[in-house]
Amino acid sequence: MVAPPDNDVLWARALHFQHHDGSPALSGVSLGVREGEILAVSGPRGSGKTTLLRCLSGLVRPGSGEVWFNSSPVHTMGPLARERLRRDRFGWIDPAPVLVPELNAWENAALPLMLRGTGRRRAKIAALEWLDRLDVGEHARRRPHELRQADRQRVSIARALAPAPTVLFADEPTAPLYRADRAHVLRTLTTAARSHGITVVLATHEAETAAVADRTVTLRDGRRVNTVHLPPADETEGRAACSLSV
Repeated sequence: MVAPPDNDVLWARALHFQHHDGSPALSGVSLGVREGEILAVSGPRGSGKTTLLRCLSGLVRPGSGEVWFNSSPVHTMGPLARERLRRDRFGWIDPAPVLVPELNAWENAALPLMLRGTGRRRAKIAALEWLDRLDVGEHARRRPHELRQADRQRVSIARALAPAPTVLFADEPTAPLYRADRAHVLRTLTTAARSHGITVVLATHEAETAAVADRTVTLRDGRRVNTVHLPPADETEGRAACSLSV
């Protein structure tokens, strides 16, 4: 094993992963994410974006390759150690909101804090602050079935941000939102990340969402690709821009 660079909070080398049917999801993906960076992982649906986030966050183990978090090898951790890591250091936003139906909005947003041992009062204050920032504070006492899909997703985002995680994994976080709402939610998410020093790994297939990131890596068919932009055609005898696998 080779230790990751000191300035990378997340580092992955040569990740391979196969679906249950044997089809490849990742084929040798390597990347590093710097502390406090917002990194977009872009690519079409089925390109391996979600699988990459799941491997980086310890939700699944890669078939081969290495994942490091702050110089700790996530890929060799046991299930309990990875669960503690996700509880204490990571946040996660799904493409569709997954909330506890028996809890109201602020209780859902406060749940990760209370699982960490934060007192109910302090957890509630933090949850309400994030619900207000995301324009759903007025629904704090409503249960998920009483909320619109877009508002449930805002609660999910508040839940991920309230504990101030070291790394936030956001898998298509604005997918259920109306286009008019997306810019506000993305602005809130990125502003919070920068003000709290949160590293964000953001999966998206939309260019406008990827544009909020500091840097973008692109996946295609489970491989990382770089797009090479060549000079105009009249300077290159008609050559066009091309994509190269790395």
